[in-house]
Amino acid sequence: MDVDESDGLTGKLLIAMPGIDDERFDRSVILLCAHNDEHAMGIVLNKTLLDITLPDLFEQLDVPIEVSPPDAPILHGGPVGTDRGFVIHSEDFESIGATIPICNGLRLTATKEILNAMASTAPPEKCRLALGYSGWGPKQLEAELRENVWLVVEPDEEIIFDSDFSGKWERALRKLGISPDKLQGGQAGHA
Repeated sequence: MDVDESDGLTGKLLIAMPGIDDERFDRSVILLCAHNDEHAMGIVLNKTLLDITLPDLFEQLDVPIEVSPPDAPILHGGPVGTDRGFVIHSEDFESIGATIPICNGLRLTATKEILNAMASTAPPEKCRLALGYSGWGPKQLEAELRENVWLVVEPDEEIIFDSDFSGKWERALRKLGISPDKLQGGQAGHA
């Protein structure tokens, strides 16, 4: 499956600016999984749920376990649909009709089939599970970008998949050449 280049910012990382008015997104890094004229949808990459891990969730959902899954944290993907799971993964897995391309090398699947694959002897090479997502209505994200609420940077698989959750915000800023200690507590000015 190829990525449609007309999908706006799909595949980009959003970096929350200091002083964001919504504390749920303070110092967040979000992978935009879909972006078009109708909506935007993304997964927060650096906030984890403290009360559940991957093995716990597999047990709760009766996912058949062929190999012990890593004791990996689950992402708090955002405030919308927190009872739904979303898996960002490498392109070596596809659920026909359910897997969507994010950008070259990355896919998103929200079915039990991906959970079964993650617990099998042949899981996707890279994957990260999130509960919930971040969503925007028509032109809402564009308005927030004009208000300098978010910075946009190219995707980085290390930031997406590694377990240094507390360092993702700073590393994403550094991809833009911005030192986190140089940012002011308020929002950026308008040009």
